[in-house]
Amino acid sequence: MAFQSIKHFALELDGPDDIVYSSGEMVTGVVILELTREIKVRSLRVLGRGVAIAHWLENRSVGVNTVYNDYTSKTIYFRKRQHLIRDNGDLTVIPAGRHEYPFSFQLPEETLVTSFEGKHGSIRYWVKVKLHRPWATVKKIKKEFTVIEPIDINTPSLLAPQAGTKDKMARIWYRNCGQVSITAKIDRKGYTPGEVIPVFAEFDNSTSRSVVPKAYITQTQTFIARGTMKQKRAVVATLCGDIVGPRRRETWHGRAIKIPPVGPSILQCRIIKVEYMLRVCVDVPGTSKLSLELPLVMGTIPLHPFGSRTSSVSSQYSVNMEWLRMAIPEQPEPPPDYSSVVTEEEAAQNSTAVQPEEDLSGVLQPSLLAYIQEFRSRPPPVYSEVDPNPQPITMRRRCMTC
Repeated sequence: MAFQSIKHFALELDGPDDIVYSSGEMVTGVVILELTREIKVRSLRVLGRGVAIAHWLENRSVGVNTVYNDYTSKTIYFRKRQHLIRDNGDLTVIPAGRHEYPFSFQLPEETLVTSFEGKHGSIRYWVKVKLHRPWATVKKIKKEFTVIEPIDINTPSLLAPQAGTKDKMARIWYRNCGQVSITAKIDRKGYTPGEVIPVFAEFDNSTSRSVVPKAYITQTQTFIARGTMKQKRAVVATLCGDIVGPRRRETWHGRAIKIPPVGPSILQCRIIKVEYMLRVCVDVPGTSKLSLELPLVMGTIPLHPFGSRTSSVSSQYSVNMEWLRMAIPEQPEPPPDYSSVVTEEEAAQNSTAVQPEEDLSGVLQPSLLAYIQEFRSRPPPVYSEVDPNPQPITMRRRCMTC
């Protein structure tokens, strides 16, 4: 029978299994066809694809029936096709034995968005092989590969310091009992996973009660389809400060919060975004949480060791680097739910869609940190759930010998 004729049918990409590509690079490989006897083939072709898709279902009750709304959007980054055996109307006879068919195609020069896997969408790149034979089903092989969008944090916009001030009046019943204020600064906007962010902050507690300052790094995944937005939010790192007593002031002279091995920011995709924020906050007695947000961008190309300027923020303080190292625990406690760090106003805005979710497996990827460390040595190229919902990015290392 026909299926007994094919002993081995495989698709192999050149390089290691965890190879990573970027815009403009060549994807090369070979299709292996091992036969026990000769077969007739109509065509053999290779297809390359890059697609972003956002998708989810929402249901609502209409009487005794349930109506489902399908939200789907798609962005195609490229389509490639190469004929290894062209269908010209005649059948091609392939003799028994092992046959190898090399193929290659170039990724588009324009920026390709980083590979991503999320609850409500994905950004995937793959190669597919199709073998067409007369009077037989089409045999298919599909292999995905990873693409990284280089984000160089050595750009002026990502080297710019981030700072802000926020205050709120504390209340007991209907009586004002003092004000709490936060002033916070970080030396730049762009960082890479594994780095430490020194947080410079001042907490002024003018109330009669103690408050506890904290800082969090949060990740927000946004999915967009049919004009509707779905979000997943997660806390990926935490920093807890000392208690600030009544009518006291506390200053952070570069308190350290370490970035875990998360995926890079995704900002250039029309339907999927991954964004990060440093949130500095305190619980204000008698009212909602006071929270100050400073935007972050997770890059892939780290800060250059030469030529970097002294930040106008960090130069104001003397940071004890030995203390910074001691301040970072080897095994930090798991981060809290996102719902515990947002203000009541934010929780109210999302109250129709807030569901606690503690699975951060998609957010924290231990293998990613090792990849980022290798990616750094390359020269620059020519997770509670909110439904507007914690999970990010599947990524693999690139072999530096390639």
